[in-house]
Amino acid sequence: MRKLKNSELDRLSVDEFKDSKKTPIIIVLDNIRSLNNIGSVFRTSDAFLIEKIYLCGITATPPHKDIHKTALGSTDTVQWEHVKDTLSLIEKLQSEGVKVCAIEQAEHATMLNTFQPEANTTYALVFGNEVKGVAQNVVSKSDVVIEIPQYGTKHSLNISVSCGVVVWDVFSKLKKLN
Repeated sequence: MRKLKNSELDRLSVDEFKDSKKTPIIIVLDNIRSLNNIGSVFRTSDAFLIEKIYLCGITATPPHKDIHKTALGSTDTVQWEHVKDTLSLIEKLQSEGVKVCAIEQAEHATMLNTFQPEANTTYALVFGNEVKGVAQNVVSKSDVVIEIPQYGTKHSLNISVSCGVVVWDVFSKLKKLN
């Protein structure tokens, strides 16, 4: 088995990416502190053709060298917008028919492995602050809370890892619906 060269990967150009049909997933970052995490979320979002990223509250915005270091140019492909208040944003998204999913550990949360997305539905996946998680008022207002099952001694994953796990899972399930 031989590793493929970058030239063999048949990747989209920036223009092709912008013109392509997007996965009906929106990422909402609720007060993320780490610029490297933000860049990693951009890169994951590019990989799975995510519709848009909302950078909320204190979450930094491109251009920034520390975001660029992990985003590797995906800030030029993935549509993004900064919004001051996460709660106002999710209420607006809900009014547009978007199903809001807080990614958090909470009472009566739906485990990621049992979460089943619906066809013809856009999902906003809300990821929270590295220390405090998704704000309680956002969790309370969400349509569903999704929890990543964890079995070790730690009770959390890095936000960029959580994003990769959840986006891959939801993306895979949505692809099976189409």
